[in-house]
Amino acid sequence: MLNKFKFYTSLVLARGAFAGIKLFSNSGGTSFAGMMVLKYYPKFLSHCGDYIKEKIVTVTGTNGKTTTSGLISHILENAHQKVIHNLKGANMLTGVANTFALELAPFKKFDYAVIESDEAYLTKLYDFIKADYLVVTNLFRDQLDRYGELATTAGFIQNAIDKNPDLKLILNADDPLVSAFGKNKSAVFYGFEDVQYDCSYNHKSNAPSEVFNCSCQEPLEYSKRFFAQQGHYFCKKCGFKRPDCNYSATALVSSNHSIIKVKKDDIEYEFKINLVGLYNAYNALAAIALSFELGLNQAEIQKALDSYKSIFGRTELRTINGHQALIQLIKNPTGASEVLKTVDLDSNILIAINDNYADGRDISWLWDSDFEQLKNARKLVVTSGTRAEDMALRLKYAGIPQDKIIIEKSIEKAIELVSAKDDTTEKITILPSYTALLKLNKLKIKK
Repeated sequence: MLNKFKFYTSLVLARGAFAGIKLFSNSGGTSFAGMMVLKYYPKFLSHCGDYIKEKIVTVTGTNGKTTTSGLISHILENAHQKVIHNLKGANMLTGVANTFALELAPFKKFDYAVIESDEAYLTKLYDFIKADYLVVTNLFRDQLDRYGELATTAGFIQNAIDKNPDLKLILNADDPLVSAFGKNKSAVFYGFEDVQYDCSYNHKSNAPSEVFNCSCQEPLEYSKRFFAQQGHYFCKKCGFKRPDCNYSATALVSSNHSIIKVKKDDIEYEFKINLVGLYNAYNALAAIALSFELGLNQAEIQKALDSYKSIFGRTELRTINGHQALIQLIKNPTGASEVLKTVDLDSNILIAINDNYADGRDISWLWDSDFEQLKNARKLVVTSGTRAEDMALRLKYAGIPQDKIIIEKSIEKAIELVSAKDDTTEKITILPSYTALLKLNKLKIKK
């Protein structure tokens, strides 16, 4: 009885904290109420599963969590399901608690919960919430000062999986680190059999491919490699290889969309996604696989894909001072390199890099990212944020003429620079790190 009282009191506390922060602060309030609730009642999240009638879906991985979980949530909502989802990507315990605390009410229930989780916090989340599904997108090197090497990140996820023996896994078969989670587990695999390009940008990367070892320490070999370690891999020594896919697909990647053909039980289904890049095709394939597992059909999924709009810097389109602006978060070598392939070299480009805790203090990833893709940029390239000078130096070594590079540490002033022209047909590309994206989102920008 006391625990229930604390839980209901937490809901009131959360709403009060959220109202206060919206009144007195510029903050989006994605975590503050959750932080207050967990401080008052640390077991708050253990009650939240009682308010979900159907399934709890969790999504983790280095890149694509926000887009994949956003797609899943949007597909379910378009199928007339009530969904609770940490939409804005606040994916640590405080962010998850924030979402539940502001959405739940004593007699209000949801059909599904779709929870994006930081890799390192997934095992803590499973201490309180018993998930039905876990979608794992990929594992790339990311924020070495916070996560360490990939084996550490994989260990976090494996520990979480081990806590929940009834968990059903939806795994990227093309990533050897991800597919390994399916060993002796209930797992469904998705992946691409082939990828073709029909796009205006250079889809090949200048970044060197990393060598990945099998668990037996033999280097993996590839018959097909799409990007980073994603592809068709095998180990000559122990026989480890890419698993057969329950959802095998082909992708035709164009400049502003992709066509994905998905084979399930020997029947092929075609989908169009209005998102750029192969990395987003992977995100969509994960969401499609999970949606089929939940019993949705092709028409329901495609209808939702047609109306999906990117959120919060993940291929997000905005109008800034009359100019069309495309905003894409960059935060690690593989993700940045894939985004850089798609940049419109005729646009004014702003790269805003911070080194705050949420970004990772270590910015050495800039040197492993394929900024050489920008060497033929035809207009302004502005660097901003706390590490604007470091970014400018990286661009110099990428081959961009110094007279094209402008350093402006103030993100607000940098926005003014790239949107100053009266010709509103000129487009803008903005590539921010995480806290630079938060800053950008708070700015009062003219449309």
